[in-house]
Amino acid sequence: MRKALFTPVIALITLTVLACTAGCGTGTPKASPIHFGGPQAGAALHAAPPGKGSLVQLPTHPITFEEERRVGGAGENTPIGVTTLHGPKSGFTGKVWVWAPPEYYAKRNADKGFPVMVALPGSYGYPRNYWAGPRFELQENLAQWSKDGTSLPFIVVMPVLNPDDKQYYDGSDIPGQPKIGTWLSQDVPDLVRQNFRTLKTRDAWTIMGSSSGGFAALKNVLQNPGTFKVAIANGPDIVPDSPLWKGHAREQRANNPEVLARRMIARGGPPVYVAFQDGSEEATVLPKVRKFIAQYGHGPVKTRLQIVPGGTHSGETYVRGLGEGTMRWVSAHMRGPTAA
Repeated sequence: MRKALFTPVIALITLTVLACTAGCGTGTPKASPIHFGGPQAGAALHAAPPGKGSLVQLPTHPITFEEERRVGGAGENTPIGVTTLHGPKSGFTGKVWVWAPPEYYAKRNADKGFPVMVALPGSYGYPRNYWAGPRFELQENLAQWSKDGTSLPFIVVMPVLNPDDKQYYDGSDIPGQPKIGTWLSQDVPDLVRQNFRTLKTRDAWTIMGSSSGGFAALKNVLQNPGTFKVAIANGPDIVPDSPLWKGHAREQRANNPEVLARRMIARGGPPVYVAFQDGSEEATVLPKVRKFIAQYGHGPVKTRLQIVPGGTHSGETYVRGLGEGTMRWVSAHMRGPTAA
């Protein structure tokens, strides 16, 4: 089911290129640099240092991002920035987009750390992450749901999913290949901690993905429960099936969510929460998700299934599902902005 989300990505890239081309020579002002941990964070510069025992983690090494676009509507014109991350732990280099919600800039929240959502695209997820673009309005919707009280205000980080558009790497460290697993689970979260006010608890970290990105989200919450407490798996693949695993059966098994879930259940935790989302028309994916929930959705593996009526294997379907109950359930199991 991975390639089902590829066409929208190509369309989005084409639209983006056309938009950039159309803007050339029109006098459109150049996007400004963004420094989330610096002056553009406003009142955060004047906040008192966190007290002893506080969960708040202040930015440790802020860098400058390039502005990609602005989030309108409830997003209050907040910027999405992009940078090229040279992962010190993985050795992989790729693009990462980031966004902070309007609440992050409010004076009343200047001393608070915020929860984080890592959002992964489907298909190859390269050279862009489609959640950073305007097509699915992820940030606009999250901002509105936060105002409505149905979602926490999340910092959203959107890395590329694969190192190229030729192969799937299953969000994993496949022997002899770029260490995408380490990049997604360590380098990308470290980038967020270096640039934003976050919280020193897994209760404030969720990872979301669609299709192949949904597999990576499911795998990560089971493989790295010390980092992520919650996963949102949209129309996910359930088992690792990249052809690059050939000759590496042991490592492939170590990255299999079914194996990881069995091990977590056997050891009794820590508890993790998986919000599955599927369209009612996903005839291939939905039965596999139901089977996984039936076999492994017990003990420390807490699950929920949001079925979107008439929905297909698409970003539009999954954003609908987020607003129809998923974000309320996810937020109920996470830590919101706090100074404590």
